[in-house]
Amino acid sequence: MSNNSPRDWLYPRASYHGSDRPNHLIFNANLQEFAQRVSYISNLETSGKLTPEEAYTQVSHLWKTLKHSKKELGIP
Repeated sequence: MSNNSPRDWLYPRASYHGSDRPNHLIFNANLQEFAQRVSYISNLETSGKLTPEEAYTQVSHLWKTLKHSKKELGIP
């Protein structure tokens, strides 16, 4: 992975070492996106751009979306 473009820097992706089944790869991408968004929300709350309640609501929604993704992909 190259960190030459702003997109690479803003949206880093870690290497995946798990199962190469398509549903696992998709879930890994969803999990990385969840982590990235939670980081942004946390930073916005820390800087006072979001209230703690707004941050909690957004993270809760992201968590529910991730759980739904896991269920839909058939990951135990």
